[in-house]
Amino acid sequence: MKNIKYTENRIKFLLLPILIIAVGLVMYFVRGFNFDTEFVGGIRMQVNVGSTFDNQEIADLVTEVAGDVAAPVVQKIGDGTQATIKMSELDDETKAKLESALTEKYGENAIMSVNSASASFGTQVQRKALIFTLIAILCILAYIAIRFEVKSAVMAVIALAINVIVMMAVYTITYTPLNTTFIAAMLTVVGYSINNTIVVFDRIRENMRGFNAKKGGVVADVVNRSISESMGRTLNATITTLITILLLYFLGVNSIKEFAFPLIIGVIIGAYTSIFIASPFWAAWKTSEIASKKNK
Repeated sequence: MKNIKYTENRIKFLLLPILIIAVGLVMYFVRGFNFDTEFVGGIRMQVNVGSTFDNQEIADLVTEVAGDVAAPVVQKIGDGTQATIKMSELDDETKAKLESALTEKYGENAIMSVNSASASFGTQVQRKALIFTLIAILCILAYIAIRFEVKSAVMAVIALAINVIVMMAVYTITYTPLNTTFIAAMLTVVGYSINNTIVVFDRIRENMRGFNAKKGGVVADVVNRSISESMGRTLNATITTLITILLLYFLGVNSIKEFAFPLIIGVIIGAYTSIFIASPFWAAWKTSEIASKKNK
């Protein structure tokens, strides 16, 4: 990997996340985000059907009992014999009737869980999630600016922004429910990804000591060498982390899978942006700065 020109190929490396984001945007305009009840309010019910089933069959049952206002959305979970039903808010009497109808059709233990959230609570959760994310990004920006330089901080935050946007794009493509678990996973990924980026920037800082452009020093060469030297550590850490998360995803219960899924996406794209985007674009910025000083 020592001969790979990371900096020179930075635009090519940027194409992959751009493609994922573009597909995500298309799917967003086609059907939008699949917001869970935690964000938009309503009822989320998990039902154990006990055998394979048709989503429309359950949706029709909900509509028959609760009316069209319920607007049920049914998704298969687990091994395909369980379902998550998301619907608008219902009064206690209608909700009790629906639970009785599901129990009567699918057995006494059919109802696994029932969670309700108001629309105002969902709005409050979205607002707090945005605020906490911005606070985390600002803290990271300040830390890297102090430890390295402003250019490094800006590129690190841009890489983090790409990570988050790609994660959200994958959620629109797969139509995975977007809930507070995603927010927790996203903040976890932000911390993990910035660690990878700092490892590369730290190596660049070490290799830039004694750098002198007037004596023929080339920033791209230093950055390419730094990325190659830190590649093994980044990949080993990423692969080790992925093995653990994949085991949790395939062996864990549904709540664990909800948390593991965005982590898998985030860890992969986080390593990618740390290696192929943050540092190469920093090198291009640094080279441009040196060139502008020479022309003055």
